[in-house]
Formats: sequence, structure tokens, C-alpha cells
Amino acid sequence: MKKVGNKVAEKLLKIKAIKLQPTMPFTWASGWKSPIYCDNRKTLSYPNIRTYIKEQFCHVIKEKYPDAQVIAGVATGAIAQGALVAEELGLPFIYVRSAPKDHGLENLIEGDLKPKQKVVVIEDLISTGSSSLKAVEAIRNDGSDVVGMVAIFTYEFPVAAEAFKKHKVELTTLCDYNTVLEVALDTDYIAHNEMETLQEWRKDPAHWEQA
Repeated sequence: MKKVGNKVAEKLLKIKAIKLQPTMPFTWASGWKSPIYCDNRKTLSYPNIRTYIKEQFCHVIKEKYPDAQVIAGVATGAIAQGALVAEELGLPFIYVRSAPKDHGLENLIEGDLKPKQKVVVIEDLISTGSSSLKAVEAIRNDGSDVVGMVAIFTYEFPVAAEAFKKHKVELTTLCDYNTVLEVALDTDYIAHNEMETLQEWRKDPAHWEQA
């Protein structure tokens, strides 16, 4: 996956789906200060990139989960990519809301999911893993089996690794934080003296402050 990871990192940096600003940190919705910002929905605007990501997702699923019966996207960032993957594989598609609708049938899961089906979950981004694992829980509570999750990018937070292990979910990502830093350094996107800041942030992002 290293070769794939490097290619994905190059593409995400090129279209600014990932931005690195060690000296001018972003503020996340959580209030965290961060030297990195990731919005993988931008990949959908670039046909060649969204196709490459779709193809790599399909490769992972065919290799690791050949018995998959349903593809699930996590709302909202992974709905489109999940649908593209399901179309390519000829499988049913569902998506999982972050919260039930407040009207009508009050669905949490949209689509037709039958009990005991084997589901692969598609995500665009893994941070703490909280929202991703809520989707897994919703599918399991509905009586189906989540055989694995595939995502475009992970920040590689230790808390996320612990959460996925606790919930017994196998996670495969096309790219990760360390790979992005390596590619960014190799392409002069960042300087050597910025690497320490970027590496320190990932150790404890909730309490990180710009040096």
C-alpha cells in the first residue's frame, strides 16, 4: 500500500484537499488547533482522482472482503465515494446518517439493508474514529455484520487506533498522516524545520499549541 499511499498523498496535496500550515494553524470545529486540514470531498471535483480512489477502494475490497454483500457510506463525506464503489462492484449501497431524521420514518440507515448481510463501510477521513464507529454500531444494531472499513486518509491518532481495536473493526486506509508528511517534505511543500511541529501535533492534538 506504500506506493498507493504516496500517490494518494501527492494527489490530495496537489488539489489542496489536504493543506499543511505549521505556522498558521487551522481551528477545527472541535476547537482543536491544527497545522493540517483535510477535506477529501474536493476529490470528487477531479474525475481522474476520484476514479483512482474508487479503483483503489475496489482493489482493497476485492482482496480483503470478497464476500462483501453491501457497501455503506458514512454521511456526508463518504456518500458519493461509497456509491461510486458500489456501482463499480455491482453491489447494493446504503448510507448511515450521523443522527436519525427528525421526520418521516426517522431513519438512521438509508437504503435497503437486510439482516445478516456482510457490509464494508467506506469513509473519507478518520480522525478520532468516533463518527465512523457510530456508523458501524448502527449497522450492527440493525442486525448486519461489518466485515471492515476502508477510508481515504487517517491522521493516525493513537486514540483512533485504540477505538477501532476496542470495537473489533478492521480499518484499511489508502493514505495516512506520516505518508503525507514524507511526500510533502520530498516535494518541498514543507521544510525540514517544520516536520517536528507536524509530528508533535499528532501525539496530542487536543492539547497542542503552536510553538
